[in-house]
Amino acid sequence: MTGEDDGVRWLAPDELAAWMSLAALMFKLPGALDYQLQRDSGLTHFEYLVMAGLSESPDRSRRMSELAGFANGSLSRLSHVVKRLEKRGFVVRRPDVEDGRITVAELTDAGWEQVVAAAPGHVAAVREYVIDALTPGQLAQLKEIGDAIHRKVDPARSC
Repeated sequence: MTGEDDGVRWLAPDELAAWMSLAALMFKLPGALDYQLQRDSGLTHFEYLVMAGLSESPDRSRRMSELAGFANGSLSRLSHVVKRLEKRGFVVRRPDVEDGRITVAELTDAGWEQVVAAAPGHVAAVREYVIDALTPGQLAQLKEIGDAIHRKVDPARSC
C-alpha cells in the first residue's frame, strides 16, 4: 500500500487478518447452506428464510415489507422469490385486510409441509458449520460481534 501520509487508514496486519477471515466466511457459509438446502429440499437459502419467516408468524402470514426485513432482502428480491414460491404452491399473496394497498404473503399448507421437512437438515447444517465449531463463550461473542456490525450496516434495524 502507500504511505501513512496519504490520508487512508490502512488496515494493520491483525485488522487485515480479521477482515480476510470474515470476508471468506461471508462467501463460503452462504454457499454451504444454500447447497444443503437445494440438495435436500429444492429450496434456496433465501427461499427457506422467507418460508421460515412466514411459518413463525401468526396465521403464517406477514406484510411483504416486514418479510423482506426478516429475510434480509430487498422488497424487489423478495417479490421475485415469492412469485417463484407462488408458482410452486408454497405461498399466496393477498391484500392486507386492514390496508388494501399493502400486500401480505401467506404460507400455504404445502409451503408449511415443505419448510417443516427442510428444517431438520438446515438446522443440522447450521449446527455443523457454526454452532458446534464454537465454544459457548465464542457463540456469545459471535452474537455480540454480529449485532455490532449489523448496527453499522443497517442502523434502522434493531439487533
